[in-house]
Amino acid sequence: MSKKRVLITGAAGFLGSHLCDRFIKEGFHVIGMDNLLTGNIKNIEHLFPLPEFEYYHHDVTKFVHVPGELDYILHFASPASPIDYLKKPIQTLKVGSLGTHNLLGLAKEKKARILVASTSEVYGDPTVHPQTEEYWGNVNPVGPRGVYDEAKRFMESITMAYHNFHGVETRIVRIFNTYGPRMRLDDGRALPAFMSQALTGQDLTLFGDGMQTRSFCYVDDLVDGIYRLLLSDYHLPVNIGNPEEITLKQFAEEIITLTGTKQQIVYMPLPKDDPKQRKPDISKAKQLLGWEPKVSRKEGLKITYEYFKEALSK
Repeated sequence: MSKKRVLITGAAGFLGSHLCDRFIKEGFHVIGMDNLLTGNIKNIEHLFPLPEFEYYHHDVTKFVHVPGELDYILHFASPASPIDYLKKPIQTLKVGSLGTHNLLGLAKEKKARILVASTSEVYGDPTVHPQTEEYWGNVNPVGPRGVYDEAKRFMESITMAYHNFHGVETRIVRIFNTYGPRMRLDDGRALPAFMSQALTGQDLTLFGDGMQTRSFCYVDDLVDGIYRLLLSDYHLPVNIGNPEEITLKQFAEEIITLTGTKQQIVYMPLPKDDPKQRKPDISKAKQLLGWEPKVSRKEGLKITYEYFKEALSK
């Protein structure tokens, strides 16, 4: 029996590369695709010698062709950190709209099931806490974060349109803050920022009063949730994340303790439209997928710290 074939876009990115690893481990033939706008080829170099892995350097906002049969598509191509999408606003909007359109067309042509990577950012600065999948969000479409938030909201809309109008098998994952090895040190999100500041002897920068909350999920847990969702028969959005909420001030203090550094915490003004609370309601994932996070923050941070320490020493 030939292996099932899966196309993973954004394959050289943080999440994409971990998904490539997981699908190869599960016995799939993996086709990785990335234009390396924010991805790093080093994240998947270890897969190049494998016969069950192939790589296409391609921008999915242009027509996407993959020869042969295709069983699954995972669309993870997109700048994902504020630093990236503020620098590359048009590309972010294009990959969420044109890129998603192209991949849904490919899924329709190949009769493949497609899972798209949405985000907790579709909830904006939420007025409901914790966030359930039924909450419609509080997003500023013309604010600086709108380029990412609205790209993902459009992505969900067009995915549902292809499901309802063309009968394409679709899945939508709403990803909450995730961390782990292969995150970029200059990614701009809280964890890499704190870790690289602590490791290079700089004070840790907190925006606002540090009382805004986040919920951090270790990458292996997230990948497991995505894998289960892809193979499930549920087509509406599902939150995947860790519901253990923490203030960014507590989080910065945890990083200082973990790294054994003596840095201070310095406060800067809060960026526009920065969400004050983030906590997923994961009842659906538990009930439909039998999924919940297993890796404790203490354990996950230790692994991530070792990775960053090594990355900085190179």
